[in-house]
Amino acid sequence: VKWFGETVAANMAEGELRSLVVDGMIGGVGSVITFLPSILLLFLGIALLEDTGYMARAAFVMDRVMRAVGLHGKSFIPLLLGFGCSVPAVMGTRTLENRGDRMVTILVSPLMSCSARLPVYTLLIAAFFPESLAGSVLFSIYFLGIVLAVSMSLVFRKWLFPGDTEAFIMEMPPYHVPTLRSIVLHMWERSVLYLKKAGTLILTASILIWFLTNYPANVEYSKDYEAAKATITEKYDEESAKPLLEQLDKEQASEKMALSYAGQFGHAVEPMIKPLGFDWKMGVGLVSAVAAKEVLVSSLATIYSVGNAEEDSQSLQEALTTDSTFSPLVALSLMVFTLLYSPCLAVLAVIRRETNSWKWPAFSFAYSTVLAWIMAFLVYQGGTALGY
Repeated sequence: VKWFGETVAANMAEGELRSLVVDGMIGGVGSVITFLPSILLLFLGIALLEDTGYMARAAFVMDRVMRAVGLHGKSFIPLLLGFGCSVPAVMGTRTLENRGDRMVTILVSPLMSCSARLPVYTLLIAAFFPESLAGSVLFSIYFLGIVLAVSMSLVFRKWLFPGDTEAFIMEMPPYHVPTLRSIVLHMWERSVLYLKKAGTLILTASILIWFLTNYPANVEYSKDYEAAKATITEKYDEESAKPLLEQLDKEQASEKMALSYAGQFGHAVEPMIKPLGFDWKMGVGLVSAVAAKEVLVSSLATIYSVGNAEEDSQSLQEALTTDSTFSPLVALSLMVFTLLYSPCLAVLAVIRRETNSWKWPAFSFAYSTVLAWIMAFLVYQGGTALGY
């Protein structure tokens, strides 16, 4: 991604079009594609469970546990698929004959941490947590999603869809050794879907975010930066002036971002998210990520102008760590909010299709976002009270 971005930049004249292509399109989409290897490992695990025939048996084994939390044993399969993507998870609820079982499973499936959220976790954990804690933090986020899915299923089963779950009846497929071809095919199909999303939703969102962060082009700064740069150049030699000029460039870029359309929108929503430790930049990223959760990474890459992010997203990590608003506690709060708030547009569309009503996608959007705000508030305010 870095090489491609640099090559394109070197062969294009400086201007708005180059900024759009390099910072907006390549930087936005590229920052998401770099996480594909990690996501492939997740797809590999799910493919192994499916092709060995263990998935169905796991549903049977989990039936008693699932019943205790108001779910059917067959709900285990859609919920497990939710770790890959919530779209097939919602579609997988068709195997549930009872409407109550099916609706509860549809509503809680998006709480499982899908692969689209993994780039966000990977970025924030790498930036703010040492390697010794990285695994524990990631596990805690996934575990929190499971706990809340179980808790909400109990609530929905009791208040929205009361009644007993149906008996578990399911044909058990034989165990067999998965073939390399079938595993590769499963991984390929899911990876293609991920890349298609990167080339459509994420590309569109990246271009939109680029426009919002770069316009209006002419803004009224609080001071004359060009005059300040000229004074520094005259007063100091080249080596001494370089760090001072870089600092001025950062101040100017930050002020322009704050005065952009994205900055104005972010400042408008900032009072609602400030109790969670978030600033307007995170607000812009979270709103744009309703299209697809991976967009949060590409949005931050665009906002922080790190279009030439390296393969390990080192440039973006450094940009986040140098932002005084960010801290390990804020990063944890942001991960919790990303885990729980509104399903992406594709999932909301599938919920609409599966339920044949706009009421349930609207309800899913509302309850999950409120739940995300409450949990992120508890994490940030609780951590602040404890001195973190």
